[in-house]
Amino acid sequence: MISTTQQGRFVGKAAVVTGGSRGIGAAVARRLAAEGAAVAIGYRGNQEAADALVAELAAMGGQAIAVQADVADPGQTAALIERTVVEFGHLDVVASCAGVEHFGALETITPADFDRVFTVNTRGQLFTVQHAVPHLPAGGRIVLTSSVSASKAVFHHALYAASKAAVESMVLNLSAELGTRGIAINAIAPGGTNTDMAAENAQRYVHPDLAGTQEPARLLGTRYALRRLAEPEEVAAGYAFLASEDAAYMTGRTLRLDGGAF
Repeated sequence: MISTTQQGRFVGKAAVVTGGSRGIGAAVARRLAAEGAAVAIGYRGNQEAADALVAELAAMGGQAIAVQADVADPGQTAALIERTVVEFGHLDVVASCAGVEHFGALETITPADFDRVFTVNTRGQLFTVQHAVPHLPAGGRIVLTSSVSASKAVFHHALYAASKAAVESMVLNLSAELGTRGIAINAIAPGGTNTDMAAENAQRYVHPDLAGTQEPARLLGTRYALRRLAEPEEVAAGYAFLASEDAAYMTGRTLRLDGGAF
């Protein structure tokens, strides 16, 4: 069972987490559930992982459902939100964690690449907000996902970084509009995090001149003051903070969780 001390901040709250079946999204779902939230886990294709997470949270004493929804399709996002409200009776927290990675030299980027990356990373998050807001009460919380790449140069990473920089601008500008409804919107910009996506792309975060000199994760770790990548649970703590009353006077901001990247 989830202990009383863990339940505090989200007891009686309902949350939706897009991209919730893996990586940071799964860690966010676990953290919100551990603090008492009923959680809808949105996933694109990995039903097995999503169902396993629902079972895990249920075994902890939590309440969770898994809903297939590709954020590239606003209709599926709307259905995810509606299902959450029907299942739990209300919606209080939105954690938008779905995203795709991209590396490529300028001359290799195609219009299809642009559309794929911006459709998920930027448009997908915008329409998640649009569909969620009518259901959120005053005091509702929205947390989107940016990246330290939005403000830090990485070789061959321009397209991805641009899609995340747009998210930060979106959060800043929507904060004024949503503030009139009493809704706060912020973003998390994670640094290198120990997920399967990071493992798949670690070598690409290393400048070509340094490729092969060390194991990629170790080399990346030297770029952080804390000398290591983050664990997903550490990043999830940031989402939980922004979704809670502890961040009641914070909106329009992007919180960097980068271990002191330099």
